[in-house]
Amino acid sequence: MHKTQLFPAGFVVGLIACLLAAPGFAGDLDAGVSGKGTTGTLAAESSSSGCPQNADGTFCWMSPDIGEAWTSGFIGSGVSINVIDDFKEQPFDADLGRGTQTQRHGDWVAEIAGMVAPGANIFKYGYLEGSSIGLQDGLNIINASYRIIEPLSQHPREQAIVDAAWAGTAIVTKSADNRSSEVGRPHEGDFDELTLGLIGAPSTIFVGALDHNGTPGNKTRLARYSNYPGSNPEVRNQFLTVGVEGDKTGLYGTSYAAPVVAGYAAILGSKFTSATPTQITNQLLDTARTDTLVNYNPATYGRGEASLSRALAPVSIR
Repeated sequence: MHKTQLFPAGFVVGLIACLLAAPGFAGDLDAGVSGKGTTGTLAAESSSSGCPQNADGTFCWMSPDIGEAWTSGFIGSGVSINVIDDFKEQPFDADLGRGTQTQRHGDWVAEIAGMVAPGANIFKYGYLEGSSIGLQDGLNIINASYRIIEPLSQHPREQAIVDAAWAGTAIVTKSADNRSSEVGRPHEGDFDELTLGLIGAPSTIFVGALDHNGTPGNKTRLARYSNYPGSNPEVRNQFLTVGVEGDKTGLYGTSYAAPVVAGYAAILGSKFTSATPTQITNQLLDTARTDTLVNYNPATYGRGEASLSRALAPVSIR
């Protein structure tokens, strides 16, 4: 039997200098958490970025599409976002536009989801717990911004995430990870068992990070640290990207891309109130943009950059 290892998939500005020094920097992102709750190095320096709030209430790191959705009355009302993450280990500083705060990895992830979809109900669950997840009434989204290298059979909560994705009872937004490698490939002999369990599941979206929110006039590219879909057609079909503007917030990593998509899904759920988790998943994937990306290739970007405005455009979805 080997020790449980969990790795949040985000990192902070204080680590950037050492990460960019070597091509194989992805391993340096690990914030290791053992089954006994000991922690690795997730510490960060203060990273207040002076991120201004826009006139429409959105913040500097958000896509303009979010403000348009709010103006139309779609803010995630009636939808539940269930954040499975680390809420116990070492906190660190960042700034999402409300001034520098000191929070734990899971709290930052949950705050991003709640800021994108301010009408959604946010529920927080610690990872590696010995129980399942109590889904709420109505549409549920599960965000998992970490990886796990032990069999899912040893972890009821992570198994429940996979079961919900395959049953289509919840949308699952899963961070793609920060190893600059192909989703689903082993790292130093270890597989991310949570990712493997979700490949092909009908209501799962793997989320990669872009350098910034793209436009046709200011195209963006995949962040150097982000994993990518690669050769697996199932992963390509499930993969979306969004901007992670860490230069403005101090937060870098696919950990912070996944809850943006979770917020988008909640906003869609507040418009398309009778849609199933799989229908909303497909709507986000099918409406992704490719004209905002440098040298679009599905092996790099999957379906493309998530477009909330395109996903909200129809009167109904099916």
